[in-house]
Amino acid sequence: MSFEFITVQLHQLKPIHKKKSRKKVGRGGKRGTYSGRGIKGQKSRSGRRFKPVIRELIKRYPKLKGYKFKSKVKNQKSKVVVLNLDILEKKFISGEKVTPQILLEKRMIRRIKGRMPKVKILGKGKLAKELIIEGCQISKGAKGEIKKAGGTVRM
Repeated sequence: MSFEFITVQLHQLKPIHKKKSRKKVGRGGKRGTYSGRGIKGQKSRSGRRFKPVIRELIKRYPKLKGYKFKSKVKNQKSKVVVLNLDILEKKFISGEKVTPQILLEKRMIRRIKGRMPKVKILGKGKLAKELIIEGCQISKGAKGEIKKAGGTVRM
């Protein structure tokens, strides 16, 4: 089998369709005098250039510093996973440590977009077990319940 390669150069390329002739206006006849352009002004002249309208709209927007998507990440409250005391009562035994890593292993929480979420413990429910809580945000009510049950809270 033999292949022949044909090389084509830029000057050899030609369009498939014919060029459309430009409509000539303003030279008498049916499209004479102002030829649909009105009288005087920038719009009636040849070679007129207008600023794009969208540019005017863009310029009105406030100029914000820095990376534009920071604000979205900052305001996302979904990065904090909320757990109540009654769930901890069911899943843990007395004297056990509670950390985000252990919660992940016990499948009580899961990663959000591949990242470890922040955990906040709220005071709904009763707690009778002594738990050691580390690396979690805790509400005042939950903190009181944990201390009452004989547990400890570390940051």
